[in-house]
Amino acid sequence: METEGQAAGRTRRRNRDAAPKLLRAPDYRQLRHPFPAQTMFSEDEVAAIHDTALRVLEELGMRVLLPEARALYASAGARIEEDMVFIGRDIVSAALASAPKSWRLRAPSALRDQDYAQGSMIFMAGVGCPNVNDRERGRRPGSIADFVETVKLCQHYDVIHMLGPMTEPQDVPVHLRHYATIRAQLEHSDKPLFLFSRGPGQVEQGFGLIRAALGLSDDEFTRDVWVSTVINTNSPRLLDNPMAKGLIDFARAGQMCIVTPFCLAGAMAPITPSGALALQHAEALAGIALTQIARAGAPVSYGGFSSNVYMKSGAPAYGTPEHIKMQIGGGQLARHIGLPWRTASGAASNAPDMQAALETTMGLWGASLAHGTLIVHTAGWLEGGLTFGYEKFINDIESLQMFAELCTRPSGTAAEIGFDAIAEVPPGGHFFQTGHTMERYQTAFYAPVVADLNNFGTWSEAGAKTADMRATDVWKAVLRDFRPPEGAAERVERILPLIEAGTAAGGAPAMD
Repeated sequence: METEGQAAGRTRRRNRDAAPKLLRAPDYRQLRHPFPAQTMFSEDEVAAIHDTALRVLEELGMRVLLPEARALYASAGARIEEDMVFIGRDIVSAALASAPKSWRLRAPSALRDQDYAQGSMIFMAGVGCPNVNDRERGRRPGSIADFVETVKLCQHYDVIHMLGPMTEPQDVPVHLRHYATIRAQLEHSDKPLFLFSRGPGQVEQGFGLIRAALGLSDDEFTRDVWVSTVINTNSPRLLDNPMAKGLIDFARAGQMCIVTPFCLAGAMAPITPSGALALQHAEALAGIALTQIARAGAPVSYGGFSSNVYMKSGAPAYGTPEHIKMQIGGGQLARHIGLPWRTASGAASNAPDMQAALETTMGLWGASLAHGTLIVHTAGWLEGGLTFGYEKFINDIESLQMFAELCTRPSGTAAEIGFDAIAEVPPGGHFFQTGHTMERYQTAFYAPVVADLNNFGTWSEAGAKTADMRATDVWKAVLRDFRPPEGAAERVERILPLIEAGTAAGGAPAMD
């Protein structure tokens, strides 16, 4: 005999089946931080860190290997002693005055444009990985086929807002690699583009490919921001040739440099959070200054990627309390100088396990509390950046979409509060069949990408798949069903003759 509870359950299912099917359609394309920015240091301490960074530049200096960069610093009044550059605070002050506080980061599709400004929350997947890994094909050196797959994965999820070098296609020679990576981005995505700064030849050819693909004149290209690059200083206090040249070339072309010192406390920086931040800040200010000397008003992002090392081995650690403290402190320094900024999540774990999820999610919380404009390494990053994991990417997408959901505030109107619904249900009853629920249940809650919310019995009957196993099914389905974005074929067609001519001419060498 059917119990009352079973009958009620059957009624609920019938009512749900009879209701029109609605699709929940969240919009993750442009996000802003939902919570107030947090602080880790007092205003006086932030001012002291900033002043210490200025002293580092004035008294200790930066080693700058590129003669052209040293000449530019000298033209602004810096003192040069061989390859050491001593940058006065007046130079830094002038650079901060001319650096724009926000700009529109353009994409092949205007729907993908981003406002690069304080308060915006822009996610980039894990980047810079020489290897890739998935459950079916194992760990392997990155190839152009892998690069294409990672672009497709990033394109599929709106919560990934801009492209980066997810993996290095090591089967493509370095002097030709910029052709392959730009083509892959344009062919399989319509999100903001990335170009490595590996020398003036590759940078200029990369700019030319983007102009041709998007049908831009030189003036149109320079007037807006169409491509970005990451400039890493070699901490402590060293700016090498390709990075310095990248700062100059991108600035003169009006394209975005993301100046990012990599300061690991206890290794390449002082062991204390404030000491590591002082060095990070000094190196970032030196890079920002060079862009503004090269071209006043060039778009340049303050950046930092500071964490600590595991002192027993010297290996980098991510998602640690110190990482989060330095993220929040970095956000305070960015607001102190008034620039949008780049921070990062990340994972040291060697597998897409609990440790990896914890490290990445804690780093995401740190970036959110710090109001990072661009948050890098948010999905797929494993082994401290040595590997891009496909299952890790899918599981991280779940976290990112949950963060994105927080950007939409719930309503407190009388209709949403639902006094009548509360009155309708007797003590000890349930809300499954109230009109308030029936009107909203199909779109009320976040729908997981990979999480399994079934009970143990149902989960077991479905194969008892763990999160990484389910993630394999998800990424395979994404790649199987992928369709290029509108206009991609035409954009690629415009650049193929340039790629063929450039390849025949020998490409462009990377800069030492």
